[in-house]
Amino acid sequence: MFRKVIRMAAYVVVACSRCGRYLLAKDGQKTRSCAYCGYTIVLEKAKKVASAERIADALKLVSKAKSNASGKKETSMSFRVCRS
Repeated sequence: MFRKVIRMAAYVVVACSRCGRYLLAKDGQKTRSCAYCGYTIVLEKAKKVASAERIADALKLVSKAKSNASGKKETSMSFRVCRS
C-alpha cells in the first residue's frame, strides 16, 4: 500500500506590513522581526509572496521579489505564488 506524501513549503517569503521589504521565514514560525525596520510581523497575518521547500530556492525568491519591487528586469525563474 502506498501513501501519498504531501510536501509543505519549508520557507515562505513575506512582506513586512510596516516598510514593505521582503523577508524569509520558516513555515510554521509564528513571528518574524523585520531586519530593515525592526517591526514584529505576525506571520499568520502577513502578506505571503512565495514559498519554497529548500533554503537555496527561498533565498533566490527573496532576491527576485526585491528586484521585481525595485523595477529591475525580471530573470527567468519560476516560483509558487502563495494565495491567502
